[in-house]
Amino acid sequence: MTIKQKLCLLAGASLIAFSTSAFAESTVRVTIAEYSKGTGPYFEEAARAFEAANPDTKIQIEVVPWDNLQQKLTTDISAGANADLSIIGTRWLLDYVKESIVAPLDEHITPDFKARFIDTFLSPSVMNGKVYGLPIAASARAMYYNKDIFAKAGIDTPPATWADFKTAAEKIKQLGGETYGFGLQGKEIETDVYFYYGMWSNGGEIVKDGKSGLDSQAAIDTAKLYKSFIDGGLTQPGVTSYSREDVQNLFKQGKVATVITAPFLSNQIKAEAPNLKYGVAPIPAGPTGDKGTYGVTDSIVLFENSKNKEAAWKFLDFLFTTEQRTKFDKVEGFLPVNAEESRDPYFADNADLKVFTSLLPNARFAPVIPGWEDIAQTTSNAIQKIYLGEGEPEATLKEAAAKINETLK
Repeated sequence: MTIKQKLCLLAGASLIAFSTSAFAESTVRVTIAEYSKGTGPYFEEAARAFEAANPDTKIQIEVVPWDNLQQKLTTDISAGANADLSIIGTRWLLDYVKESIVAPLDEHITPDFKARFIDTFLSPSVMNGKVYGLPIAASARAMYYNKDIFAKAGIDTPPATWADFKTAAEKIKQLGGETYGFGLQGKEIETDVYFYYGMWSNGGEIVKDGKSGLDSQAAIDTAKLYKSFIDGGLTQPGVTSYSREDVQNLFKQGKVATVITAPFLSNQIKAEAPNLKYGVAPIPAGPTGDKGTYGVTDSIVLFENSKNKEAAWKFLDFLFTTEQRTKFDKVEGFLPVNAEESRDPYFADNADLKVFTSLLPNARFAPVIPGWEDIAQTTSNAIQKIYLGEGEPEATLKEAAAKINETLK
């Protein structure tokens, strides 16, 4: 073979290599928290729609149960094996920002893009003047009540105060059988939040002036109140064996007359218990009229070590179009985070969602502070101890508050 022929072959090979690299497919990996049976199918469908419009990008979806998500992310990040994008609890974001794990998104965000959002839900992901995440899920908490059980017990309206609620629960107990007035969560994620509902109603705060509010009179009164529901047989037996999902299932089965939870329960009832007659009401107020609901956002973040930031951002932009947000929130039963989406009749005319949105002005969000997950777990451990009768409320809460104060330091 002549030198000229060899050069031609080399040139041809180089051209093929250049062509292959120029049109190489980039893969964006996305870790998704599983909210319901519809979560995975929605994101797979969204990924395929995005790929059809962007054939040079492959979207790889990995769906992870919520209870396993934080541990998976911790393991993956430590090994440098994390995805490009991931859903996280917004309450974890500060620790991620402090450790430079997530990338700010400001260079991609235009005024028009930012204007898509309802500020209440975008602001929790803004830290030090920079946007580190986008609100992929938003909700608040309210009380669901079983209208048939209330009617049988002679209760005309949902309870306005905790005192009214206890009276209602006692009337339901008098019906006999195995139906209980107060569906009370006692294990796993948001066990602490279920306690905060009462504490906020009593005028308490999770953290005040840099110190735990768990040893406040409001917290002590709430612990005594909840324990009186348990001891009076007004909750399902063995509350510390019941997660949020477990209590929701009891409500769908008609075994508890109330449950405090998020808007997504409405969709579950329609699908799994369509004959259940229920209403949605604000969480009962305390003796001074204070009301408390929990405002929640989960964020989707871009990791700093991503090698595909531009393609990942393009997928984020797609997910936060009005069309995609509307599809996702309808699947999951979340509150709209997109201003235009909120005007869709599905949301604007939805009686259940109107209750939740009416509570947002007084919603409390988890404090954006370092060590929040440790604080939440310490609180849950103390509450479980009180529910089980293994510790007196005041002493147990004071001990937990001292531990939390060490974390806060």
